[in-house]
Amino acid sequence: MITWRPAALVAAGTLLLALAGIGAGDALGGGWLWLGAAVLLASVAAACAVDYFAAVPPHALTLTRSGHQSLWLGDTGSVELTIRNGADRPFVGRVRDAWVPSAGAFPAEQEVRIEPGRAVKLTTSLTPTRRGDRPAVRVTLRSHGPLRLMYRQTTRRAADAMTPPWRLRVYPAFASRRILPEKVARLRVLDGSVVTRGRGQGTEFDTLREYVVGDDVRSIDWRGSARRSDVVVRTWRPERDRRLVCVLDTGRTSATRIGDEPRLDAAMDAALLLASVAARADDRVDLLAVDTTVRVSVTNVDKSTLLWRLVTAMAPLQPALVETDFGLVAGEVLRRERKRALVVLFTALEPGALGDGLLPVLPQLAAKHRVVVAAVHDPELSRMAQVRPGATPADVYAAAAAQRTLAERERVSAALRRHGVEVVDAPADVFASRVTDHYLALKTSGRL
Repeated sequence: MITWRPAALVAAGTLLLALAGIGAGDALGGGWLWLGAAVLLASVAAACAVDYFAAVPPHALTLTRSGHQSLWLGDTGSVELTIRNGADRPFVGRVRDAWVPSAGAFPAEQEVRIEPGRAVKLTTSLTPTRRGDRPAVRVTLRSHGPLRLMYRQTTRRAADAMTPPWRLRVYPAFASRRILPEKVARLRVLDGSVVTRGRGQGTEFDTLREYVVGDDVRSIDWRGSARRSDVVVRTWRPERDRRLVCVLDTGRTSATRIGDEPRLDAAMDAALLLASVAARADDRVDLLAVDTTVRVSVTNVDKSTLLWRLVTAMAPLQPALVETDFGLVAGEVLRRERKRALVVLFTALEPGALGDGLLPVLPQLAAKHRVVVAAVHDPELSRMAQVRPGATPADVYAAAAAQRTLAERERVSAALRRHGVEVVDAPADVFASRVTDHYLALKTSGRL
């Protein structure tokens, strides 16, 4: 392909010929000018041909990749593209390493010079703006000749055999991990590291200790006291090895944007925090993502690999613009969980979706398991519901619509509670914390 330089040379040469013709007048005649123009064009064409064949053919370059294969959303990583020159002359040109726009690749193009038989590494910085798999799309190689009059160019796409495929998996941001130490500290208190527990539903035997004034005499272990020749009492802790099932609704309601992210992302963040705390409590955590089919199923995972398995499964999830089949949700939970479990359903408090889909199947689900519906709402809705002095008619209508939406959410919550379902409805900034606090409250009261 041709660059702008040959055209510039022809234009400059034509201008010089014209000036020479004007200075000479009629002494040389018009034929000399045509001859000069022909020589000029032939010279430029010959130079272009020589320059083209002097450029290193792009197929002489081999490509390999290395670098980050996974990142948390919001972090920055890098991928290195190694280019080796297999030709017998230097490669001079530009390389464009193209990714999908949401990968946040920088820089887009780089100038390179590669000596024969040598290799260079081009580093591309990646700051993804969306979770999921962010692939490298293509690599464009442009080889210039020594005079930069012509260049050879080829584009190698990800599906080509000569292009190394690379896919960066972007995990959910898990912004709530900053409050994980706080929740774990509360769990340690709950487990009896700081305070002792009394016996009750949802507790199990922990240890024996010496009796102190104020202890319940019903907790005295008489056999242990006889063996030790001292009065000892039993202490209790919340039961472990309980079942927790996190169900992500990936239907159309999960696509609603709450602030700068979809509702599904807020639910993922809360599910990750809840699962991390439950794993520390030695409870078993399962995950289901369902709309009209089961998108993700993570079951029977060891707690040491639980977080990695969850974020890996969640990363490629995207909302589906379909109505969620809550009959399928209930059927999958009942089929997979034979023993009583805590089922946390992350969905939206919408009358249409829950009234027609979830409420009919709730009795059979709530009869076997303890069900919690966790819904995140936009705090902007509460702000819009307030009518301020000097409001315009449009503001009043917007406030009325917001108040109606809030009232419908309350009616849905009341209907769920009548069926024995507990509801956690919180704004996005504290949603993950509220869901985990509810789990800890259930564990404290022995209702798991």
